[in-house]
Amino acid sequence: MSEPVPIAGTRAATRPEGALPKRLLYSISARVGGTGLDSVAHQTLIGAERGGFLGRAIAWDNRQRDVPAQKIRSLRWHPVRLLSFLDSPYYYGAKKQYLDWITSRELAAGGYDCFHGWSGDAVRTLRVARRLGIPSLIEIPTWHRNKGKLKPLYTKTEREMLRAPWTQRLLHRLLVSRQAILEEYDLADVLLVQSTKAAETFLSADIPPEKLFMIERAVDADRFHPGPPPAKFRALFVGALIERKGVHILLEAWRRLALPDAELVLVGTVHDEIKPWLEKFGGPDVQTPGFARDIAELYRSATVHVFPSLCEGSAKVVFEAAASGLAQIMTREAGDFVEDGVTGRVVPAEDVEALAQAIRELHDHPERTAAMGAAARRLVEERYTWDHFRARMLDAYRLAAERAAAARTDR
Repeated sequence: MSEPVPIAGTRAATRPEGALPKRLLYSISARVGGTGLDSVAHQTLIGAERGGFLGRAIAWDNRQRDVPAQKIRSLRWHPVRLLSFLDSPYYYGAKKQYLDWITSRELAAGGYDCFHGWSGDAVRTLRVARRLGIPSLIEIPTWHRNKGKLKPLYTKTEREMLRAPWTQRLLHRLLVSRQAILEEYDLADVLLVQSTKAAETFLSADIPPEKLFMIERAVDADRFHPGPPPAKFRALFVGALIERKGVHILLEAWRRLALPDAELVLVGTVHDEIKPWLEKFGGPDVQTPGFARDIAELYRSATVHVFPSLCEGSAKVVFEAAASGLAQIMTREAGDFVEDGVTGRVVPAEDVEALAQAIRELHDHPERTAAMGAAARRLVEERYTWDHFRARMLDAYRLAAERAAAARTDR
Protein backbone atom coordinates (compact mmCIF):
# COMPACT_ATOMS: atom_id res chain seq x y z
CA MET A 1 0.00 0.00 0.00
CA SER A 2 1.42 3.38 -0.99
CA GLU A 3 -0.16 5.50 1.75
CA PRO A 4 -0.61 4.34 5.37
CA VAL A 5 -4.22 4.13 6.54
CA PRO A 6 -4.95 5.49 10.04
CA ILE A 7 -5.82 2.62 12.38
CA ALA A 8 -6.89 2.89 16.00
CA GLY A 9 -4.27 1.83 18.52
CA THR A 10 -1.33 3.42 16.70
CA ARG A 11 0.49 6.38 18.18
CA ALA A 12 -0.99 8.79 15.61
CA ALA A 13 -4.60 7.67 16.07
CA THR A 14 -7.19 9.44 18.21
CA ARG A 15 -8.03 7.49 21.36
CA PRO A 16 -11.59 6.05 21.53
CA GLU A 17 -14.00 7.85 23.86
CA GLY A 18 -16.46 5.05 24.64
CA ALA A 19 -17.09 3.70 28.12
CA LEU A 20 -15.43 0.56 29.45
CA PRO A 21 -17.53 -2.61 29.83
CA LYS A 22 -19.23 -3.45 33.11
CA ARG A 23 -18.94 -7.24 32.73
CA LEU A 24 -16.59 -8.84 30.20
CA LEU A 25 -16.69 -12.42 28.93
CA TYR A 26 -13.29 -13.57 27.61
CA SER A 27 -12.37 -16.85 25.94
CA ILE A 28 -9.22 -18.39 24.48
CA SER A 29 -8.24 -21.91 23.39
CA ALA A 30 -5.01 -21.70 25.41
CA ARG A 31 -4.00 -21.54 29.05
CA VAL A 32 -4.06 -18.41 31.17
CA GLY A 33 -0.55 -17.84 32.50
CA GLY A 34 2.63 -19.00 30.81
CA THR A 35 4.33 -17.96 27.58
CA GLY A 36 3.08 -16.95 24.14
CA LEU A 37 -0.68 -16.53 23.87
CA ASP A 38 -0.96 -17.75 27.47
CA SER A 39 0.85 -14.60 28.65
CA VAL A 40 -1.26 -12.35 26.42
CA ALA A 41 -4.44 -13.81 27.95
CA HIS A 42 -2.96 -13.45 31.43
CA GLN A 43 -2.08 -9.78 30.99
CA THR A 44 -5.41 -8.97 29.34
CA LEU A 45 -7.31 -10.49 32.24
CA ILE A 46 -5.14 -8.65 34.78
CA GLY A 47 -6.14 -5.42 33.07
CA ALA A 48 -9.83 -6.30 33.09
CA GLU A 49 -9.70 -7.41 36.73
CA ARG A 50 -7.90 -4.25 37.83
CA GLY A 51 -10.40 -2.23 35.81
CA GLY A 52 -13.20 -3.88 37.79
CA PHE A 53 -15.07 -5.31 34.81
CA LEU A 54 -13.90 -8.92 34.40
CA GLY A 55 -16.96 -11.14 34.53
CA ARG A 56 -15.56 -14.52 33.51
CA ALA A 57 -12.86 -16.08 31.36
CA ILE A 58 -13.11 -19.49 29.72
CA ALA A 59 -9.82 -21.18 28.82
CA TRP A 60 -8.16 -24.59 28.66
CA ASP A 61 -6.35 -24.17 31.95
CA ASN A 62 -5.41 -21.61 34.59
CA ARG A 63 -1.76 -21.31 35.63
CA GLN A 64 -1.63 -17.93 37.34
CA ARG A 65 -2.65 -16.31 40.64
CA ASP A 66 -3.11 -12.65 39.74
CA VAL A 67 -6.76 -13.13 38.72
CA PRO A 68 -9.11 -14.93 41.15
CA ALA A 69 -9.51 -18.57 40.14
CA GLN A 70 -13.30 -18.39 40.52
CA LYS A 71 -13.40 -15.98 37.60
CA ILE A 72 -11.69 -18.42 35.23
CA ARG A 73 -13.51 -21.52 34.03
CA SER A 74 -10.94 -24.15 33.10
CA LEU A 75 -11.84 -26.75 30.45
CA ARG A 76 -8.82 -28.86 31.29
CA TRP A 77 -10.90 -31.99 31.81
CA HIS A 78 -13.12 -31.50 28.77
CA PRO A 79 -14.83 -34.41 26.96
CA VAL A 80 -12.95 -33.63 23.72
CA ARG A 81 -9.99 -35.39 25.37
CA LEU A 82 -11.64 -38.59 24.14
CA LEU A 83 -10.60 -37.51 20.64
CA SER A 84 -6.93 -37.00 21.55
CA PHE A 85 -5.98 -40.02 19.42
CA LEU A 86 -6.75 -37.99 16.29
CA ASP A 87 -4.12 -36.08 14.33
CA SER A 88 -3.44 -32.72 15.96
CA PRO A 89 -5.29 -30.49 13.42
CA TYR A 90 -8.54 -32.39 14.03
CA TYR A 91 -8.07 -32.60 17.78
CA TYR A 92 -7.27 -28.89 18.16
CA GLY A 93 -10.12 -28.01 15.82
CA ALA A 94 -12.51 -30.00 17.99
CA LYS A 95 -11.18 -28.24 21.11
CA LYS A 96 -11.75 -24.82 19.55
CA GLN A 97 -15.30 -25.69 18.57
CA TYR A 98 -16.07 -27.06 22.03
CA LEU A 99 -14.72 -23.88 23.64
CA ASP A 100 -16.89 -21.82 21.30
CA TRP A 101 -19.98 -23.87 22.18
CA ILE A 102 -19.40 -23.46 25.91
CA THR A 103 -18.70 -19.73 25.56
CA SER A 104 -21.76 -19.09 23.37
CA ARG A 105 -23.99 -20.68 26.01
CA GLU A 106 -22.35 -18.58 28.71
CA LEU A 107 -22.89 -15.36 26.75
CA ALA A 108 -26.50 -16.24 25.97
CA ALA A 109 -27.19 -16.83 29.68
CA GLY A 110 -26.98 -13.05 30.13
CA GLY A 111 -25.26 -10.53 32.33
CA TYR A 112 -22.38 -9.62 29.99
CA ASP A 113 -21.96 -6.40 28.04
CA CYS A 114 -18.75 -7.24 26.08
CA PHE A 115 -17.19 -10.34 24.53
CA HIS A 116 -13.49 -10.80 23.72
CA GLY A 117 -12.38 -13.92 21.87
CA TRP A 118 -9.81 -15.18 19.37
CA SER A 119 -10.04 -15.85 15.67
CA GLY A 120 -10.99 -19.45 14.98
CA ASP A 121 -12.49 -19.90 18.45
CA ALA A 122 -15.60 -17.76 18.39
CA VAL A 123 -18.05 -17.86 15.48
CA ARG A 124 -21.00 -19.23 17.52
CA THR A 125 -20.35 -16.80 20.34
CA LEU A 126 -20.11 -13.87 17.94
CA ARG A 127 -23.49 -14.82 16.46
CA VAL A 128 -24.96 -14.62 19.95
CA ALA A 129 -23.23 -11.29 20.58
CA ARG A 130 -24.61 -9.84 17.35
CA ARG A 131 -28.12 -11.09 18.12
CA LEU A 132 -28.04 -9.56 21.62
CA GLY A 133 -26.28 -6.34 20.58
CA ILE A 134 -23.27 -7.05 22.78
CA PRO A 135 -19.99 -5.33 21.74
CA SER A 136 -17.40 -7.87 20.59
CA LEU A 137 -13.70 -8.11 19.78
CA ILE A 138 -11.59 -10.90 18.33
CA GLU A 139 -7.80 -11.08 18.28
CA ILE A 140 -6.03 -12.15 15.11
CA PRO A 141 -2.69 -13.84 15.93
CA THR A 142 -1.29 -13.49 12.39
CA TRP A 143 -2.92 -12.17 9.17
CA HIS A 144 -6.29 -12.29 7.42
CA ARG A 145 -7.18 -15.90 6.66
CA ASN A 146 -6.74 -15.24 2.93
CA LYS A 147 -3.34 -13.55 3.57
CA GLY A 148 -4.14 -10.65 1.27
CA LYS A 149 -5.09 -12.85 -1.68
CA LEU A 150 -8.39 -12.84 -3.54
CA LYS A 151 -10.18 -16.15 -3.02
CA PRO A 152 -13.74 -17.32 -3.72
CA LEU A 153 -15.95 -18.18 -0.77
CA TYR A 154 -15.22 -21.87 -1.49
CA THR A 155 -11.99 -22.90 -3.21
CA LYS A 156 -11.75 -25.89 -5.53
CA THR A 157 -10.30 -28.03 -2.73
CA GLU A 158 -13.08 -26.99 -0.35
CA ARG A 159 -15.77 -27.78 -2.96
CA GLU A 160 -14.22 -31.20 -3.51
CA MET A 161 -14.41 -31.85 0.24
CA LEU A 162 -18.16 -31.17 0.16
CA ARG A 163 -18.47 -34.13 -2.25
CA ALA A 164 -16.08 -36.44 -0.39
CA PRO A 165 -17.24 -39.70 1.29
CA TRP A 166 -19.25 -39.10 4.45
CA THR A 167 -16.53 -40.45 6.74
CA GLN A 168 -14.03 -37.95 5.35
CA ARG A 169 -16.57 -35.12 5.56
CA LEU A 170 -17.35 -36.01 9.17
CA LEU A 171 -13.68 -35.81 10.13
CA HIS A 172 -13.25 -32.59 8.18
CA ARG A 173 -16.06 -30.97 10.16
CA LEU A 174 -13.85 -31.07 13.25
CA LEU A 175 -11.65 -28.43 11.64
CA VAL A 176 -12.47 -24.73 11.96
CA SER A 177 -13.41 -23.80 8.41
CA ARG A 178 -12.11 -20.82 6.51
CA GLN A 179 -15.72 -19.75 6.00
CA ALA A 180 -16.30 -19.68 9.78
CA ILE A 181 -13.25 -17.45 10.25
CA LEU A 182 -14.41 -15.08 7.52
CA GLU A 183 -17.81 -14.92 9.23
CA GLU A 184 -16.06 -13.99 12.49
CA TYR A 185 -14.46 -11.01 10.74
CA ASP A 186 -17.89 -9.83 9.66
CA LEU A 187 -19.61 -10.37 13.01
CA ALA A 188 -17.05 -8.84 15.38
CA ASP A 189 -17.24 -5.11 16.10
CA VAL A 190 -13.44 -4.81 16.44
CA LEU A 191 -10.62 -6.87 14.95
CA LEU A 192 -7.41 -6.72 16.99
CA VAL A 193 -4.45 -6.84 14.59
CA GLN A 194 -0.80 -6.80 15.55
CA SER A 195 1.10 -5.02 12.79
CA THR A 196 0.83 -2.81 9.74
CA LYS A 197 1.45 -5.79 7.47
CA ALA A 198 -1.35 -7.74 9.15
CA ALA A 199 -3.68 -4.76 8.85
CA GLU A 200 -2.94 -4.48 5.14
CA THR A 201 -4.22 -8.01 4.55
CA PHE A 202 -7.56 -6.99 6.07
CA LEU A 203 -7.75 -3.71 4.18
CA SER A 204 -7.08 -5.54 0.92
CA ALA A 205 -10.08 -7.74 1.75
CA ASP A 206 -12.27 -4.60 2.05
CA ILE A 207 -12.44 -4.64 5.84
CA PRO A 208 -12.97 -0.97 6.81
CA PRO A 209 -10.02 0.57 8.68
CA GLU A 210 -12.29 1.85 11.47
CA LYS A 211 -12.99 -1.79 12.39
CA LEU A 212 -9.29 -2.49 13.06
CA PHE A 213 -7.35 -1.82 16.25
CA MET A 214 -3.58 -2.21 16.50
CA ILE A 215 -2.55 -4.13 19.61
CA GLU A 216 1.17 -4.89 19.43
CA ARG A 217 2.68 -7.25 21.97
CA ALA A 218 4.68 -6.34 25.07
CA VAL A 219 7.31 -7.82 27.38
CA ASP A 220 8.34 -8.19 31.00
CA ALA A 221 11.14 -5.61 31.05
CA ASP A 222 12.38 -6.83 34.43
CA ARG A 223 12.86 -10.43 33.36
CA PHE A 224 14.35 -9.48 29.98
CA HIS A 225 17.18 -7.00 30.41
CA PRO A 226 20.61 -6.36 28.85
CA GLY A 227 23.70 -8.29 29.83
CA PRO A 228 27.44 -7.80 29.16
CA PRO A 229 28.48 -8.07 25.49
CA PRO A 230 29.65 -11.57 24.49
CA ALA A 231 33.27 -12.27 23.68
CA LYS A 232 32.46 -13.16 20.08
CA PHE A 233 29.78 -12.02 17.62
CA ARG A 234 26.72 -14.16 18.25
CA ALA A 235 23.61 -13.92 16.06
CA LEU A 236 20.54 -15.38 17.74
CA PHE A 237 17.27 -16.65 16.27
CA VAL A 238 14.42 -17.67 18.58
CA GLY A 239 11.35 -19.51 17.34
CA ALA A 240 10.20 -22.68 15.63
CA LEU A 241 12.80 -23.75 13.07
CA ILE A 242 10.49 -23.75 10.06
CA GLU A 243 10.52 -22.12 6.63
CA ARG A 244 7.68 -19.71 7.50
CA LYS A 245 10.02 -18.10 10.02
CA GLY A 246 12.66 -17.62 7.31
CA VAL A 247 15.19 -19.95 8.94
CA HIS A 248 16.27 -21.37 5.59
CA ILE A 249 16.97 -17.83 4.33
CA LEU A 250 18.99 -17.09 7.45
CA LEU A 251 21.05 -20.27 7.10
CA GLU A 252 21.92 -19.52 3.48
CA ALA A 253 22.84 -15.90 4.29
CA TRP A 254 25.01 -17.00 7.21
CA ARG A 255 26.94 -19.54 5.17
CA ARG A 256 27.43 -17.01 2.39
CA LEU A 257 29.06 -14.59 4.88
CA ALA A 258 31.56 -17.03 6.45
CA LEU A 259 32.26 -14.56 9.27
CA PRO A 260 35.40 -15.20 11.33
CA ASP A 261 35.05 -15.89 15.05
CA ALA A 262 31.24 -15.71 14.94
CA GLU A 263 28.38 -18.10 15.57
CA LEU A 264 24.70 -18.46 14.75
CA VAL A 265 22.46 -19.88 17.48
CA LEU A 266 19.04 -21.18 16.39
CA VAL A 267 16.89 -21.68 19.48
CA GLY A 268 13.70 -23.68 19.02
CA THR A 269 12.33 -27.02 17.91
CA VAL A 270 13.95 -28.29 14.70
CA HIS A 271 11.15 -29.29 12.30
CA ASP A 272 11.70 -31.81 9.52
CA GLU A 273 11.34 -29.23 6.76
CA ILE A 274 14.42 -27.34 7.94
CA LYS A 275 16.71 -30.36 8.36
CA PRO A 276 17.86 -30.40 4.71
CA TRP A 277 18.82 -26.72 5.02
CA LEU A 278 20.81 -27.46 8.17
CA GLU A 279 22.63 -30.27 6.37
CA LYS A 280 23.44 -27.95 3.46
CA PHE A 281 24.35 -24.74 5.30
CA GLY A 282 25.09 -25.85 8.85
CA GLY A 283 28.51 -26.31 10.39
CA PRO A 284 30.47 -25.92 13.62
CA ASP A 285 29.51 -22.23 13.77
CA VAL A 286 25.76 -23.03 13.73
CA GLN A 287 24.23 -24.25 17.00
CA THR A 288 20.75 -25.74 17.45
CA PRO A 289 20.27 -26.18 21.22
CA GLY A 290 16.55 -26.92 20.82
CA PHE A 291 13.84 -25.58 23.08
CA ALA A 292 15.26 -23.42 25.88
CA ARG A 293 13.60 -22.82 29.23
CA ASP A 294 15.86 -19.95 30.32
CA ILE A 295 15.43 -17.92 27.15
CA ALA A 296 16.21 -14.62 28.90
CA GLU A 297 19.78 -15.74 29.57
CA LEU A 298 20.23 -16.68 25.90
CA TYR A 299 19.22 -13.19 24.79
CA ARG A 300 21.75 -11.71 27.22
CA SER A 301 24.46 -13.89 25.71
CA ALA A 302 23.83 -12.65 22.15
CA THR A 303 25.06 -9.72 20.06
CA VAL A 304 22.10 -9.38 17.71
CA HIS A 305 18.71 -11.01 17.16
CA VAL A 306 17.75 -12.03 13.62
CA PHE A 307 14.12 -12.78 12.76
CA PRO A 308 13.49 -12.91 8.98
CA SER A 309 9.93 -14.28 9.20
CA LEU A 310 7.69 -14.46 6.15
CA CYS A 311 4.39 -14.15 8.05
CA GLU A 312 3.75 -13.06 11.64
CA GLY A 313 1.39 -10.97 13.67
CA SER A 314 3.74 -9.24 16.08
CA ALA A 315 6.29 -11.78 17.27
CA LYS A 316 6.89 -11.77 21.04
CA VAL A 317 10.55 -12.69 20.51
CA VAL A 318 11.15 -9.29 18.91
CA PHE A 319 10.04 -7.54 22.12
CA GLU A 320 12.02 -9.93 24.31
CA ALA A 321 15.17 -9.28 22.30
CA ALA A 322 14.60 -5.52 22.38
CA ALA A 323 14.13 -5.54 26.16
CA SER A 324 17.41 -7.46 26.32
CA GLY A 325 19.14 -4.57 24.58
CA LEU A 326 19.73 -6.30 21.24
CA ALA A 327 19.82 -4.68 17.84
CA GLN A 328 17.63 -6.70 15.50
CA ILE A 329 17.39 -7.64 11.86
CA MET A 330 13.86 -8.44 10.83
CA THR A 331 11.38 -8.30 7.99
CA ARG A 332 8.37 -6.03 8.01
CA GLU A 333 6.33 -9.24 7.84
CA ALA A 334 7.50 -9.90 11.43
CA GLY A 335 6.03 -6.69 12.86
CA ASP A 336 6.59 -2.97 13.21
CA PHE A 337 8.92 -2.71 16.20
CA VAL A 338 12.23 -2.13 14.44
CA GLU A 339 12.83 1.32 12.97
CA ASP A 340 15.39 0.82 10.25
CA GLY A 341 18.74 2.33 11.21
CA VAL A 342 17.58 3.21 14.74
CA THR A 343 16.79 -0.02 16.59
CA GLY A 344 18.02 -2.41 13.93
CA ARG A 345 17.68 -3.19 10.25
CA VAL A 346 14.58 -4.07 8.24
CA VAL A 347 15.19 -6.32 5.22
CA PRO A 348 12.86 -7.62 2.48
CA ALA A 349 11.43 -11.08 3.10
CA GLU A 350 13.19 -13.96 1.32
CA ASP A 351 16.10 -11.73 0.25
CA VAL A 352 19.25 -13.68 1.11
CA GLU A 353 21.66 -10.98 -0.05
CA ALA A 354 19.92 -8.16 1.86
CA LEU A 355 19.90 -10.28 5.00
CA ALA A 356 23.58 -11.14 4.61
CA GLN A 357 24.49 -7.47 4.14
CA ALA A 358 22.56 -6.46 7.26
CA ILE A 359 24.30 -9.13 9.37
CA ARG A 360 27.68 -8.04 8.03
CA GLU A 361 26.94 -4.41 8.85
CA LEU A 362 26.13 -5.18 12.48
CA HIS A 363 29.13 -7.51 12.70
CA ASP A 364 31.54 -4.91 11.29
CA HIS A 365 30.24 -1.93 13.32
CA PRO A 366 29.93 -3.00 16.98
CA GLU A 367 29.48 0.55 18.29
CA ARG A 368 26.55 1.14 15.92
CA THR A 369 25.10 -2.21 16.92
CA ALA A 370 25.34 -1.39 20.63
CA ALA A 371 23.66 2.00 20.06
CA MET A 372 20.77 0.31 18.24
CA GLY A 373 20.36 -2.16 21.09
CA ALA A 374 20.28 0.63 23.66
CA ALA A 375 17.66 2.49 21.60
CA ALA A 376 15.55 -0.67 21.45
CA ARG A 377 15.65 -1.04 25.23
CA ARG A 378 14.57 2.58 25.70
CA LEU A 379 11.64 2.09 23.31
CA VAL A 380 10.46 -0.94 25.28
CA GLU A 381 10.54 1.07 28.51
CA GLU A 382 8.63 3.93 26.88
CA ARG A 383 5.91 1.95 25.08
CA TYR A 384 6.06 -1.84 25.25
CA THR A 385 5.80 -2.99 28.86
CA TRP A 386 2.74 -4.98 29.92
CA ASP A 387 1.39 -1.84 31.61
CA HIS A 388 1.38 -0.17 28.18
CA PHE A 389 -0.27 -3.22 26.63
CA ARG A 390 -3.08 -3.27 29.18
CA ALA A 391 -3.73 0.45 28.67
CA ARG A 392 -4.03 -0.10 24.90
CA MET A 393 -6.41 -2.99 25.49
CA LEU A 394 -8.72 -0.71 27.50
CA ASP A 395 -8.82 1.59 24.48
CA ALA A 396 -9.80 -1.40 22.33
CA TYR A 397 -12.75 -2.12 24.63
CA ARG A 398 -13.85 1.50 24.35
CA LEU A 399 -13.67 1.25 20.56
CA ALA A 400 -15.79 -1.93 20.60
CA ALA A 401 -18.51 -0.09 22.50
CA GLU A 402 -18.40 2.76 19.98
CA ARG A 403 -18.53 0.39 17.00
CA ALA A 404 -21.40 -1.65 18.44
CA ALA A 405 -23.41 1.50 19.11
CA ALA A 406 -22.80 2.73 15.56
CA ALA A 407 -23.80 -0.67 14.12
CA ARG A 408 -27.08 -0.64 16.07
CA THR A 409 -27.81 2.83 14.68
CA ASP A 410 -27.10 1.66 11.12
CA ARG A 411 -29.38 -1.33 11.52
